[in-house]
Amino acid sequence: MDWCHYRFRSVWDLPRAPAAVFAVLERAEEYPRWWPEVREVTPLDDLTATSRLRSLVPYDLYVTGRESRRDPSALVLEAELGGDLEGWVRWTLSERPGGTRVVYEQEVEVRKPLMRRFALPGRPLFRANHALMMRSGRRGLRRWLERERLSGTRG
Repeated sequence: MDWCHYRFRSVWDLPRAPAAVFAVLERAEEYPRWWPEVREVTPLDDLTATSRLRSLVPYDLYVTGRESRRDPSALVLEAELGGDLEGWVRWTLSERPGGTRVVYEQEVEVRKPLMRRFALPGRPLFRANHALMMRSGRRGLRRWLERERLSGTRG
């Protein structure tokens, strides 16, 4: 087993239409406004941005994401990742009664030297840290979508 390789999958059910959720998720530069662990997103061009991520574990991850797929009709967003994490991330949305099911998938190889050094003993902590980050993201997105709904903006 490669202790530096991770696969993650999270499922979020949100009480808004898929188009409204997609419209928020496709604006990665705004993630820091609703997802506390996404500390910064700096666009480099129309398809590429750098991000600084930090959850409970006291270190920052720096990741460059390059959009590889944006398909509003299929409700899929995908990006290739480089930097402290190399691999890919995908959002897949589908309509469900009362809203949207969001499936977040990520497959990465850790490149950050400190995380590689502690790959075996730190793995449970790194996975728990990721799970906390995803729960926080779901809560933040739910609140953000509710504010948009109440203000009548973007979906």
